[in-house]
Amino acid sequence: MGAADIVPGVSGGTVALITGIYDELIKTISSFDHKILKLLFSGDFKSFMDKGNFKFLVPLLSGILIAIIGLSHLMHFLMGTYPVQTWSLFFGLIVASIIFLGKGLNDWKKTKMLSSFIIGTVLGYLVTTMIPVETSNNLINIFIAGSIAICAMILPGISGSFILLILGKYFFVTSALKSPFAEGSLLVILTFAFGCFVGLLSFSKILNFLLIKYHSLMMYLLVGFMLGSLNKIWPWREVLSSKIIRGKTHVLSDKIVFPSEINSQVITAFLIMIFGIVLVFAIEKYAKNKSRGVSSAG
Repeated sequence: MGAADIVPGVSGGTVALITGIYDELIKTISSFDHKILKLLFSGDFKSFMDKGNFKFLVPLLSGILIAIIGLSHLMHFLMGTYPVQTWSLFFGLIVASIIFLGKGLNDWKKTKMLSSFIIGTVLGYLVTTMIPVETSNNLINIFIAGSIAICAMILPGISGSFILLILGKYFFVTSALKSPFAEGSLLVILTFAFGCFVGLLSFSKILNFLLIKYHSLMMYLLVGFMLGSLNKIWPWREVLSSKIIRGKTHVLSDKIVFPSEINSQVITAFLIMIFGIVLVFAIEKYAKNKSRGVSSAG
């Protein structure tokens, strides 16, 4: 999840869904409420740790943090030097993951399941093609931007940085984060963080309720959302509009293009894409064989 969050346009929620921890992640985040805070302040740390599912949360957050710190330079190097090849690998990994997750859904012939998948696909595509808007940088809009952008953390297929770009708040928020002690920056950071906190807790509770009440429908919707958002990960693109933020170009809108000629770079990119697809299915097969081995031993 940490490695995915480094890449603009790729969501850590996608990785959580692929690796089968999505339900537990949403359930864990949604468990944080006034009751768990009461346990903390009352000194009942064991109950606090159990209710907060810290046995799951600590290694997960540690892994995310280690990946962000350890892989950020590598990912920035790959995205800057070999963008087509890097996007090809992610495209292959996510295509295979969609197929893998789709194989686990057994009600494709049911109208409501297929409709949920189609709705998710359309929503995923529309979100990745939204035109950026400009709004005033007042605290209410900063709070709303944080509340919406954080939802990308737990939704597969879209990144929080991309949502901030759409909302026209990427430059303003990252500028405050870069210079936290500049005049007004701390208030912006605290407002944005509070928006993230409220948005994460609120949205996770909604998602948790939907996953419990309508699990199958939600899985079809989420897989559809992943398929629709593939538009953002296709390796070959034509930039329609961009913005330079602190010397770095950020794409605001673009469109899919196909290679005009077959050359060594295109062939390499497609081979890397195929490698990504094969890798996911090889891991799936390894996991199944290991599971059978454990069952036989038991």
